[in-house]
Amino acid sequence: MRTFLTGLVDYAGLFPPAGLSMAESVAEFARQRQTGDRYALARFVLPISRLAEFNEAAVKHLAHGHVAADKAAPDAWGLSVLLDVPLDQGLAAIDRFNEDHAAGDGHAHKHAHSAVIDTIEIKVQTPEIIEKAIDRLPEDLFPFFEVPTDGDFRSFATALAGTGYGAKLRTGGVTPELIPPVELVAEFVSVMAQAEVPIKCTAGLHHPIRGEYALTYKPDSPRAVMHGFVNVFMAAAMAKVLEADARTLASILRETDLAAFSFDDGSAGWRSLKLTDEQLREAREVFAICFGSCSFAEPMADLRKVGRLAAV
Repeated sequence: MRTFLTGLVDYAGLFPPAGLSMAESVAEFARQRQTGDRYALARFVLPISRLAEFNEAAVKHLAHGHVAADKAAPDAWGLSVLLDVPLDQGLAAIDRFNEDHAAGDGHAHKHAHSAVIDTIEIKVQTPEIIEKAIDRLPEDLFPFFEVPTDGDFRSFATALAGTGYGAKLRTGGVTPELIPPVELVAEFVSVMAQAEVPIKCTAGLHHPIRGEYALTYKPDSPRAVMHGFVNVFMAAAMAKVLEADARTLASILRETDLAAFSFDDGSAGWRSLKLTDEQLREAREVFAICFGSCSFAEPMADLRKVGRLAAV
């Protein structure tokens, strides 16, 4: 389970249904980085247009003191930014941010915690946009291109194949119609696995297993059957390692019994399909990268509720 969860969750508390303020989101991210679950926490997600607001909210969490001259700075906060401004403007803002937050000799910010933007998320409507964007992206910035749920996944996979860059799919939302059907998610996973294009998913995945849940935190929230992150990322691992076809992936995505997924010493699997720990680790590292969630505490709490995580 630890292999499965390591670096799996990008924290997106700014976005619905949580919709926290920047100060609240940054404080929660800082808090979770100090818990026993921190190994599962990857990046903080925010729009590029809110970088100045992030700086203001994060300063008291980042600048805890200076690192001694003979010691390396601890790991930086990783940030993933959504492109909500023109690309050139966004890239310039990222450069400024990373320079301002650099940790190391010769920089004013060699404090106990620095921050770095190493991932950008770009919504695209056509494969041609991907090709144009790639030509302008710096090598040290990894992009996930969010593809439309009604698009031709194969054409987007073709545009990304061989680049090493990723594709992103929206897997839910605050209304039932925003949740894509199992067959569509299975097709996305299958096509990207065949093209060796890393994937990220976002929205509607803060519960481990497929089931009916409230779509928001309001008392009168609508309910709908949502995808589970265990379903999605186990299916992705099976697609990568075992070359499971779309039909098999759809069956994994439809699973509503968490007991059907096994996480034992040295292996993991779904029903009769098994992966070694090493196979699962490789699938997570090179293909089934992460998902964005407006809550980090909730996925971890849900796993504890069903006895899949020991109490910390």
